[in-house]
Amino acid sequence: MANDTRPIGAAMVVGGGIAGVQSALDMANSGVKVYLVERSPAIGGKMVQLDKTFPTNDCAMCISSPKLVEAGRHPNIELLTNTGLVKLEGEAGHFKATVRVRPRYVDLEKCTACNDCVEVCPISLPDDYNEGLAARTAIYRPYPQAVPNKYVITKRGTSPCKATCPAETSAQGYVNLIAQGRYPEALKVVMEYNPFPASVGRVCHHPCETECTRGRLDEPVSICALKRFVADWVYEHDDVRQVMPVAPSNGRKIAVVGAGPTGLTAAHFLAHWGYNVTIFEALPVAGGMMRVGIPPYRLPRDVLQREIDAIVDLPGVDLELNHPIRNINNLFGKGYQAVIMAIGAHAPQKIGIPGEDAEGVTQGVPFLRAISLGEKVEVKGRVCVVGGGNTAIDAARTALRLGADEVWMVYRRTRAEMPAHEEEIEQGVHEGIHLELLAQPVEVISQNGRITALKCVRMKLGEPDASGRRRPIPIEGSEFTIDCDMMVAAVAQAPETSFLDPDHGLEIDPRRRTFIVDEKTLLTNRPGIFAGGGDSACRRRTRCLSRAAHRTSHHPCRGTQAGFPRSGPGLHRGTSPRRSQTLPGVRPLLRVPPLRGCLQAGGY
Repeated sequence: MANDTRPIGAAMVVGGGIAGVQSALDMANSGVKVYLVERSPAIGGKMVQLDKTFPTNDCAMCISSPKLVEAGRHPNIELLTNTGLVKLEGEAGHFKATVRVRPRYVDLEKCTACNDCVEVCPISLPDDYNEGLAARTAIYRPYPQAVPNKYVITKRGTSPCKATCPAETSAQGYVNLIAQGRYPEALKVVMEYNPFPASVGRVCHHPCETECTRGRLDEPVSICALKRFVADWVYEHDDVRQVMPVAPSNGRKIAVVGAGPTGLTAAHFLAHWGYNVTIFEALPVAGGMMRVGIPPYRLPRDVLQREIDAIVDLPGVDLELNHPIRNINNLFGKGYQAVIMAIGAHAPQKIGIPGEDAEGVTQGVPFLRAISLGEKVEVKGRVCVVGGGNTAIDAARTALRLGADEVWMVYRRTRAEMPAHEEEIEQGVHEGIHLELLAQPVEVISQNGRITALKCVRMKLGEPDASGRRRPIPIEGSEFTIDCDMMVAAVAQAPETSFLDPDHGLEIDPRRRTFIVDEKTLLTNRPGIFAGGGDSACRRRTRCLSRAAHRTSHHPCRGTQAGFPRSGPGLHRGTSPRRSQTLPGVRPLLRVPPLRGCLQAGGY
């Protein structure tokens, strides 16, 4: 035992200044395993910034440098730089510590401190080592004799394209990888956030390009088109299943009600985390609104089906079509440990005017769904579409393709206030759709039970309402009629919850008919039941189905409400991504998922 050099205990030193380094060396030389925690990228503290020491007037670097090198090489000392202590619990002899490691965005094993990166870095920042009196690049080494002798990148917040993306996708990451020809890696970055890159690349209104800083110089980067390209290329040339490896099964079962974008996205992430997922879908096809709400001329069915198949073919994922769920309690009885309600918003809402029940009057969602499911829909003569959203413009352009002589869109505000994407509106006008703006229907005129005309009233805009848009006000005596053979009301839709048993026990917003959930965890009032997407009351906060599904699927078996430790993967504007690490040799406080592969590879 006299020659046994194994550590006899473990200690943590918080602070990598000269005092912390000396303390770590003293304990390490005594056979104690030491974790030296320092919040900056290198140890040394303030002393390495000094020219001389007091009172001997010796060179500060000459005194401190040998100790720093010894600490960096000592077998009993583990340096944890760029790290802060988060929590310390326990008692003497058995502490439990959790630290948070800020990423360097540099692979320490590959960095040789050659300084080539500094020579090409175009960003200049104040040098903290020299108290801001000199400049340094965004990638830098804290000081020439730094220990560890590795570089680090300063990142300020989140890029504008990522901050405005509804799914928070790292656009700058996959765009750079595409530029390098690393297509599978680029798709991996996209699919860390969104499992429908090819579909979204065709229908997304790409707000990221509006915020792209390149647009200040000439034109924004074509982010959406690049996403579509890389998805199509990988599907054609490679096996997409190799892009996102699946974790081994953990034996836990999750039920997802609804095979729309939210449900499928939830299944995608859960499967990659090792869960067994069963998706229950009432329709004969999967895809939800992407399948039955978006026309095929915008989203080809083979493209969508290819991405659905990629999710359904994952190990542990089962899809049950034509399988509506009426009793949620039965799912828990079958061994499911959590349920995700992702039923979407498929129930249309009527305008609420006289004569709306006449023959030839339908709603936007059923109209598009019937066409997508291959049902026979008769369209002829003049068609009036009421509404200004995406459903309305899709219905109008579809009616033209089905043989309508004319298509009129009736909207109560101006074109600037139309919720539909401007690109879609422009294409519709180019195809011949007539926009009847500042007009609101007041009555459906019919003859022998069939619509013959739509009576409307002219509107003017008043003060802004709760949505920020100016409130439309009817103008007295301005009524007029539009002769038409068919009317499609596409003013709003809501979740269809009437299929549930009366004793489901879920709180539902009486006005929006959405499930009431916790905005952070998407947990409903019932433990183990989550809701996201179009059926969730916080869908405006999540901003899109993809992001809602990501958050929803991350919490059921990792949220504290479901009996598992919580971990949040999100990145937010103005902050840098962080990860937690449990110290070796110390009982872990939390077992959190490892850092995503894309962050490990390039910090995207």
